[in-house]
Formats: sequence, structure tokens, C-alpha cells
Amino acid sequence: MRHLKLIKPAESNTGQLQIAFASSDRHQVNQHFGAAEAFVIYTLNASGYQVAEVAEFSGSDTLKDKQEGKLEAKVQLLQGCAAVYCIAIGASAIRQLLAQGVQPLKVEQGELIEDLLTQLNLSWQTSPPVWLTRALRQQHNARPADERFTAMLDEGWQEDWPSC
Repeated sequence: MRHLKLIKPAESNTGQLQIAFASSDRHQVNQHFGAAEAFVIYTLNASGYQVAEVAEFSGSDTLKDKQEGKLEAKVQLLQGCAAVYCIAIGASAIRQLLAQGVQPLKVEQGELIEDLLTQLNLSWQTSPPVWLTRALRQQHNARPADERFTAMLDEGWQEDWPSC
């Protein structure tokens, strides 16, 4: 497997998610999840998106006799993603992805990744799908307690300690 991951300076992951696409050309969704030759992963937030990773599997990685190992490698690659778009996906892969918190989404062959990201970005701001709302909530709840406390203070909550 070839794997390119863009590394940026450490910054808060709050309010951004990673979305994966099964794509051989990095422009359109055109792969079955289990047989996918490549995935492109984008970082998405309320104001836009950008490429974060590209992973390509070699021909030897996709041999039929390595079905379970091939799924395991792909599920592991997508750990931390909120969703993966593909043209088809099997029941075993769906179970494994959902267990990792990754929402599998089926779309028509040839759907443009940029169009899907634009639609996601618009829905984020107006009426996000249930899986997106759930992913954002999980991300918010995963923040350390001190960050959540600071966020509450920023939102106008006040400390109210009982007097001793």
C-alpha cells in the first residue's frame, strides 16, 4: 500500500471531520469498498474542505484469496473517519466500519467527490444528516473535560461554587 498523509501543525480538531471516498482517480466515487484500489480522505469543516490523505492498494493487496485481510486493512485505514463513500459495500464491511464509528454511504458510480463535499458542507450549515450530527456530537464529547469546561465559559456559563 502507498499512503500519502498531509501533516499540518497541531491545531484543534474541533469542528472538523474526515470523510473518505473510494476512488481510483481522486475525482469521482467509482469503487466498491472491498475492491477499492484507492481512497482519498478529506478534512471537512463548516467552512470548507481539503485533501488530507491518499492511500493506494497494490494489485497484490486486492487478491480474492485475501478477502478478510483486505477488508481489515481498509477498515484500519479509515479509523477516525466519520464516513466513507463508495458505489457498493458488503455486509461484513458495513459491520466492521460501523463498529469503528465510520458511516458507510453508497452513491451512484461517477458521483464527483467535489460535488459530494459541497453538498455536505451546505447541509452541515443548514440541516446535517443524522450521521453527521452524531459524528460531530461524538467529537465534541471526546474533547478533554478542561476543553469542554472552557467552551462552556466561552458560551456564557458561569462558575458558581458554594461558599464554605
